[in-house]
Amino acid sequence: MASHPKNAEVREASHFIEELINEDIRAGRVARHIHTRFPPEPNGYLHIGHVKALCIDFGIAEKYEGLCNLRYDDTNPSKEDPEYVEAIQQDIRWLGFDWNGGIFYGSDYFEESYALAVKLIKKGLAYVDELTPDEMRQYRGTLTEPGRNSPWRDRPVDENLRLFEAMRAGEFADGERTLRAKIDMASPNINLRDPVLYRIRHMEHYRTGSKWCIYPMYDFAHPVQDALEGITHSLCSLEYEDHRPLYDWVIQALEFNPAPRQIEFARLNITGTIMSKRYLRRLVEEGRVDGWDDPRMPTLCGLRRRGCPPAAIRDFIGRAGVAKADSTVDVRLLEHCMREQLNETAPRAMAVLEPLKVVITNYPEGYAEMVEAENHPQHPQMGVRELPFSREIYIERGDFAEIPPPKFHRLKPGGEVRLRNAYIIRCDEVIRGKAGEIVELRCSYDPDSKSGGATAGRKVKGTLHWVEAASCVQGEVRVYDTLMLDEEQAEASPENLMDRLNPDSLTIYADARLEPSLANAEPGSAYQFMRQGYFAADPSTTPGKPVFNRTVSLKDSYKAH
Repeated sequence: MASHPKNAEVREASHFIEELINEDIRAGRVARHIHTRFPPEPNGYLHIGHVKALCIDFGIAEKYEGLCNLRYDDTNPSKEDPEYVEAIQQDIRWLGFDWNGGIFYGSDYFEESYALAVKLIKKGLAYVDELTPDEMRQYRGTLTEPGRNSPWRDRPVDENLRLFEAMRAGEFADGERTLRAKIDMASPNINLRDPVLYRIRHMEHYRTGSKWCIYPMYDFAHPVQDALEGITHSLCSLEYEDHRPLYDWVIQALEFNPAPRQIEFARLNITGTIMSKRYLRRLVEEGRVDGWDDPRMPTLCGLRRRGCPPAAIRDFIGRAGVAKADSTVDVRLLEHCMREQLNETAPRAMAVLEPLKVVITNYPEGYAEMVEAENHPQHPQMGVRELPFSREIYIERGDFAEIPPPKFHRLKPGGEVRLRNAYIIRCDEVIRGKAGEIVELRCSYDPDSKSGGATAGRKVKGTLHWVEAASCVQGEVRVYDTLMLDEEQAEASPENLMDRLNPDSLTIYADARLEPSLANAEPGSAYQFMRQGYFAADPSTTPGKPVFNRTVSLKDSYKAH
């Protein structure tokens, strides 16, 4: 077990949760230290929406020099898998957090939870019910009408104990019996109308196998596990606000002291982003994306593969803020945070996604020279690199127009542009293929226009990136757009989810030409491809066969309001 930190001290509050914690410290309700927990369900991969809870749970423990537990909510065996357990830990470490309170599992507490349920039965606060799910809904009532007591609500304690033991022994089929709390069927809060505490599921659990066939509901497991672990503040998303009276009822009925305190905060909603594991799972299972780590997915493994710096995600969460009311954050803020981080750290490089060959006719044949390029214009300490230059180069096909539109400052017949870090060239001739397509440009260069030359200061309006034809490396570059077509929060229903997917969310440039320094890029390494955006080497990258994913474009349209 982790050693307990010193007594909790009041800190300057940055949001309402910290204000409430400070109140608890001042009132003496926190005896020794702040202790939080992050309780993911291992039935999928973490996504950007979970990061808010991560930053709150781990961040508050960090700020107050307390502890934070990682506790897997694995009380529902239907979709839980060890694959997700490992992935969640990897994602948390990648973000820079540490579960200094330890790793726990809801399944660690199955025996204790069962004993505590027995305690409730003995106190006359729980009973075994035989209503079917449909009957239970009918008896439950509505928001405007009270519920009705189950015919089995007043079973004798001894009979409830015997039946609950029979449930554990596997004597009943799924759904044939439940254990319910005995609270108040007339309560205006439907969650207090004798909620189910245990249900029967004859299903293998990934950790406990077939040992158990009854599993606690989260509304029971959550407060019990918090209390057993000594959690001081159970921080939950806003949908649990109506469940808080039940949380408190369980704590009081089982006489836990000191008692954890549940505090709710608004979930993270982002424009144009699917924030439901159910729908994300559907995208994966139907092959609409390339797995959970597809860079279009809002999963943390997808963002990592896309090249998003973890510091940018934490910055984004900090700027989005912690509030009690639901709101939606513009996805452009996340992209803005990515650019700010990558602009500082990513070295520059040149990559031509749609190559068009250029032959410089007055450049010596068979000759090549090296030109110097800075790795980062704002950080000279990052050094320089040398790039080969010769008679044949590639430029971006979109950087040439035979009939240019107004204010086109790139290459055109008879026009001049500067090649970055090299010379000024003029387009003299357009070469076409058999079908009439443009296959090559014949250009001439000004040999004195390179840095240090007599005409180096000569001004031309356009500057193009390029790569030398002989030395460049062929690679694959993937450019991603938003997965959803609309800009609103993408909590799509199953009926229209697929209709709202962007058919142009992925463009693959399989014949991109990259400068030689990118040939052996390490997977995950980030670059700014000049005039193209920020890119990261994909995990599939191998020496001499680079594959890059665009993290974010250069254009930043986000404006804070």
